[in-house]
Amino acid sequence: MFKIMIISALLAVCTTTDNSDGYTSNYLPYPYVENPAPIPTPAPEGYRPFHIEHYGRHGSRYLIDKEQYTRPLKALEAAGRNGLLTPLGDTLLTHLRIAEYEARNRYGELTEKGARQHRAIAGRMAANYPDIFMSPAYINARSTVVNRCILSMLNGIDALRKSNPSLIIVCDASQADMRYMNHEDDSVSDIRRRATRDILHDYNRRHRNKGEYLEKLITDKDFARDSIDAKTLANDLYHVLANDRSHAGRSYRYDTVFSQEERYERWLRSNARWFIQSGNSGLTRNMVPYIQSELLYNIIASADTAIVSGHPGANLRYGHDGMVLPLAVLMELNDYNREINDIEAVGELWHDYEVVPMAANIQLIFYRPDSDCSPENVLVRAMLNEREVTLPVRSDTAPYYKWADIRRYYLEKLSRSPIKQN
Repeated sequence: MFKIMIISALLAVCTTTDNSDGYTSNYLPYPYVENPAPIPTPAPEGYRPFHIEHYGRHGSRYLIDKEQYTRPLKALEAAGRNGLLTPLGDTLLTHLRIAEYEARNRYGELTEKGARQHRAIAGRMAANYPDIFMSPAYINARSTVVNRCILSMLNGIDALRKSNPSLIIVCDASQADMRYMNHEDDSVSDIRRRATRDILHDYNRRHRNKGEYLEKLITDKDFARDSIDAKTLANDLYHVLANDRSHAGRSYRYDTVFSQEERYERWLRSNARWFIQSGNSGLTRNMVPYIQSELLYNIIASADTAIVSGHPGANLRYGHDGMVLPLAVLMELNDYNREINDIEAVGELWHDYEVVPMAANIQLIFYRPDSDCSPENVLVRAMLNEREVTLPVRSDTAPYYKWADIRRYYLEKLSRSPIKQN
């Protein structure tokens, strides 16, 4: 009964996310490209937006590893040479050949759909906050040094320039910024590895793919048993088929090849992995979210500078899902900082697809009254993937919060970080 309830909840999510599928975790395409984004709550009377702090994941991409395309292709080609593919297996083989051909020498690169996602997000920034993107607004854009992130940034900037060609925009992608744009810590990496070995390995075994999907693809059970690594092929097909929605116009076959139960079990494993990598848990000594302390410090310092300067503008950062998710936990957006110490409860309480679809983003929108521009009167509203979220302090005007209260809370929290800062 519990499993049925979770599956039903996931299906409900899937019907509201750009015809996408929550079972595909971080392969979920950004939901607000063709579909309209949520309408923000109006600001308190007399307050106007003047600044944005942002960190966003790159948009939809090709798979990163060449073998993610070639390995499943070789497996089905072997069955095809022996005349052992079902009609669906034949169709899937053609599908894999097309995907592999289109991805050659583009591994990990931004797709056209990913570019559109970032143009749409930045275009809405300009449309929703014209007070911020007026002349002489100053836009500071930063990217990690990865190609797909740089192109995501440039597509977002292109949309902003079209809204106002007079914007002052500075872009950069440098190793000098990687300490906060894509920070890693050896101690946290070690904790993650041990949790993966001691906890996640057994969890995955309890929720493993049992290979039933092969009956849909291969006619000879003996060949499937003796010549196909069902676990590896299932994993490879998951990556290729779940990522099909990163490409405009490509057929979606993930829910044709795998049953609802198989897709659910695959999501459980992915979701648990993301929790070990990003969540707040005694299983990882409650340390993992603090890996984004450098990024949160940078956001606070950048916001303080903008508030003092008095000029409208935005600080835009383009990076990766591995930063967005622990940052959302560290910032305690909604209830993502909830401590979960039972790995079997993660699937019920913690959903990766809500936070890190392609082009995932966290935005802090800052407001101040025209009558008094002192820092004490600045309000902030937080958005996760353009949906309003709660912040970890009390406010009589939620989803608008006093920046002074939020700033104080975060700095006190960061001062208790178990990770040594640079």
